[in-house]
Amino acid sequence: MKVLFISPHYPEEMQDFTRGLAEVGAQVYGVGDMPRGSLPAKVQRHLRDYLQVPGLFQEDDALRRIVAAARQLQVDRIECLWEPCIVLAARVREALGLPGMRPDVAIGFRDKPIMKERVAAAGLRVPHYARVSTAAEALAAAEEIGYPVIVKPIAGAGTADTYRADDPAELRGVLGAVGHHAELNLEEFIEGEEFTYDTVCIDGTPVFESVAQYHPKPLEGRNNEWITPAQIVFRDPYQPALRDGIELGRGVLKALGMDTGFTHMEWYRKPDGEVVFGEIGARSPGGKLVDQMNFANDFDLYREWARTVCWRSFDARPHRRYHVAALFKRAEGQGRIRRIEGLDEIRQRLGDSLVVSDILPIGHARRDWKQTLLSDGFMILRHPEYRECMARMNFAINHLRIWAG
Repeated sequence: MKVLFISPHYPEEMQDFTRGLAEVGAQVYGVGDMPRGSLPAKVQRHLRDYLQVPGLFQEDDALRRIVAAARQLQVDRIECLWEPCIVLAARVREALGLPGMRPDVAIGFRDKPIMKERVAAAGLRVPHYARVSTAAEALAAAEEIGYPVIVKPIAGAGTADTYRADDPAELRGVLGAVGHHAELNLEEFIEGEEFTYDTVCIDGTPVFESVAQYHPKPLEGRNNEWITPAQIVFRDPYQPALRDGIELGRGVLKALGMDTGFTHMEWYRKPDGEVVFGEIGARSPGGKLVDQMNFANDFDLYREWARTVCWRSFDARPHRRYHVAALFKRAEGQGRIRRIEGLDEIRQRLGDSLVVSDILPIGHARRDWKQTLLSDGFMILRHPEYRECMARMNFAINHLRIWAG
């Protein structure tokens, strides 16, 4: 099995997906826009070969080069889990006649208005939305939808360039900040709790499902530096309180024509109990969610994803033993890390339930909290009981302090 894997090194979790492909017996051929010698050693040792292209975002040129190389190699699969290149991968498959998601389906997972149109056509609740390209269109759409509204890129990922506007003045300010986008998705702000629905699918049918909850909603964490963003993967996603979200997610997969691979969806539960679709990507989640799923189930989802795309099989048994929390701490002050407090107390309180503690060392420059969820340090912890997992997560949030200066 020869697999051409686009962007085998970035984002960082792609390095483990590259490993997973090699571990299930695939010959992995990487494609990227950086020299092979600059790739992390963790990636290089799992690659059979590597194609460097001038730019992955120069899509037509990248398509021509990748198709030519793939024909010569006689590859069996084209895979990509980095959202900006999902459509490129689909175009390569189509040109080569290889199995997997086609461009029209991939666009439904990338273009947010098209996505919502297809999901709504299946009778599923989506936020009221509009595609806009001018300030006049945005202001008119906001009046029709009703404030507050959310403004985001048509094909964005995460919360990059995503803003809330509560009135026309705020909307004008937001439009100034995102003016580099030719088109925008403007939609209804959904008040409620925010969750994920994550799957690995074979021919559109989930063979693994997971649900997580954000604490607080990502947009709040992105816009307030003092917040410590956190999230919990539920041990049992099939509990009654989450079942409506899972049913919504399954309906979305069907509406969008999902094929084989990973999906990451976000959805809301309003105070009145209604569940509302947010958005979905035909990719794995970032922000350590895959690692959290692994810790919840004591298996290797990087490898199991690879097994599904290569061999159409998911062999691991989800044990569903733990609720798993991750928290992302931001330093106070600017510059370099100069003091860390609370680590010893946290380790003593959490014991072996603390499974990952990755804090920037003293002297290291702060990360840009607006550009990376990982911030200046993160922790992952787990516990069989939900309330205790939440209590331990909050203990770590409240006791870990990082100062920079």
